[in-house]
Amino acid sequence: MTDGTPLRVLLVDDQDLVRLGLRTLLDAEDGIEVAGEAADGLTALEVAAATVPDVVLMDIRMPGVDGIEATRRLAARPELAATRVIVLTTFERDEYVFKALRAGASGFLLKDTPPARLLEAIRTVADGGSLLAPSVTRTLIAEFVAEERRPTAPHPHLGELTAREREVVGLVAEGLSNQEIAERLVLSPATARTHVSRAMVKLGARDRAQLVVFAYRSGLA
Repeated sequence: MTDGTPLRVLLVDDQDLVRLGLRTLLDAEDGIEVAGEAADGLTALEVAAATVPDVVLMDIRMPGVDGIEATRRLAARPELAATRVIVLTTFERDEYVFKALRAGASGFLLKDTPPARLLEAIRTVADGGSLLAPSVTRTLIAEFVAEERRPTAPHPHLGELTAREREVVGLVAEGLSNQEIAERLVLSPATARTHVSRAMVKLGARDRAQLVVFAYRSGLA
């Protein structure tokens, strides 16, 4: 937060020890505070509605309402529009990761992520970024293509994109960073970043992760 207000994080995991470890880490970090905890998706929604956190660290596999469904319901609530979800998973190729992104998550982390990386990730997502490194994006794309071979429906605002913006969105879906897009299209990094930002606004994408989902659903990648 640029105004000095601490980032508020909701911890959602059915394992008490995992939540305790996360709380201990976050409580020791300046600029971040724990907004609450939940051991299942339904409770997470209740706590999120009461606390309106900036970021939710969401486990996938939980009893009752799991992390994917909880993320979907959270993303659908107007009062939580500014809340970002980071999905926690045990394996990088977890079959549920892309489903979580489609449900509205801004990215994912492995549960063995180093503490410094976790703290960086929370700040990145809170600032509107996403946790999709190129290698991770390509992994998710491979799983998406294997899982969904049926025709996809174009985004209703796809026609608002310029030819260049459509091209840029396709490159984002390939896992390219703004710097790599600039090099591929012989643009300045600032121009590439502007094209990505404008495409996100036109398509109503919360972040880069959702832009990848839209690209595949619309046939741009």
